[in-house]
Amino acid sequence: MRTSVLAFVLLNAAGLADGVSANDNYVLVPGGEFKSALKYEDTQGKVAVASFELMRTPVTNAQFLDFVRKNPPWQRGKVVPVFAEARYLAHWSTPLQLATHATQQQPVVNVSWFAASAYCEAGGARLPTWGEWEYSAAADGTRRDARSDPAWREQILGWYAKPSNAPLSPVGQSPANVYGVQDLHGLVWEWTEDYASMLVSADNRAQGEQDRLKFCGAGAIAMDDRENYAVLMRVAMLSAMEAANITSNLGFRCAKSLP
Repeated sequence: MRTSVLAFVLLNAAGLADGVSANDNYVLVPGGEFKSALKYEDTQGKVAVASFELMRTPVTNAQFLDFVRKNPPWQRGKVVPVFAEARYLAHWSTPLQLATHATQQQPVVNVSWFAASAYCEAGGARLPTWGEWEYSAAADGTRRDARSDPAWREQILGWYAKPSNAPLSPVGQSPANVYGVQDLHGLVWEWTEDYASMLVSADNRAQGEQDRLKFCGAGAIAMDDRENYAVLMRVAMLSAMEAANITSNLGFRCAKSLP
């Protein structure tokens, strides 16, 4: 994976001083097997996810501000350029002050994969894997897998159709799913730990073929569920990113493995 070595360097060079706030509010996501929208050659799309803990909502501006105050190497203007491009946290007024349009309870955006990983690591956590994110995001308020429900799909697509330049809402405004997790859809895109493993072909004519997507060490995969357009959008967007890249609608949440 192209980020693994750099991640090791980053977490040892950044000088993490303190962990993140204890109010990060994790919930248990019981494990299970589900059919991924990505068709893995070796499993035909079936993915086993072990039980894990996931943050109820994405990391907020207030939480990330607390992190950079305690860890100066991750402040805007001090972060090593290889770990974050120049627009890193550009929506804040100063490196240590939010702006009027960047409120405390909005999800933090304009953060690189490296910065998101460092935040989670500082709290004894990590970014969720793609499988964990997709597994959690398949649930609604009463079902662990609501993806076969046309009404649920229409609602998800409706969220994704909103203009990307609309002001961000505070976290925790959407209904919790069956696990108690909120905002997996309709608020921000989210980094995953293994995002760099998903490589999308530049030739759209390859869609559905076995070389459409490739996964490190797992053989060829392809979109197995063409109707799940929201997942396709996520995969395409994440696979186009480099670890130092940032966007104004990409945030993150942390996960924890169980003992």
